[in-house]
Amino acid sequence: MANIVQRIRDYLQTPKGRENMEKAKTMARDPENQQRLRRLMDQVRGHRTPR
Repeated sequence: MANIVQRIRDYLQTPKGRENMEKAKTMARDPENQQRLRRLMDQVRGHRTPR
């Protein structure tokens, strides 16, 4: 049985996997999504965020 990393690599080689990768890259470039991710990471790290 392939390990999880190999299964992910295999998926990313499929047309659907490549499509999802491009969609994720587009979403990652959005400043609003970047701000959401920063807030989430601060919560995970235990930092308090102003509202």
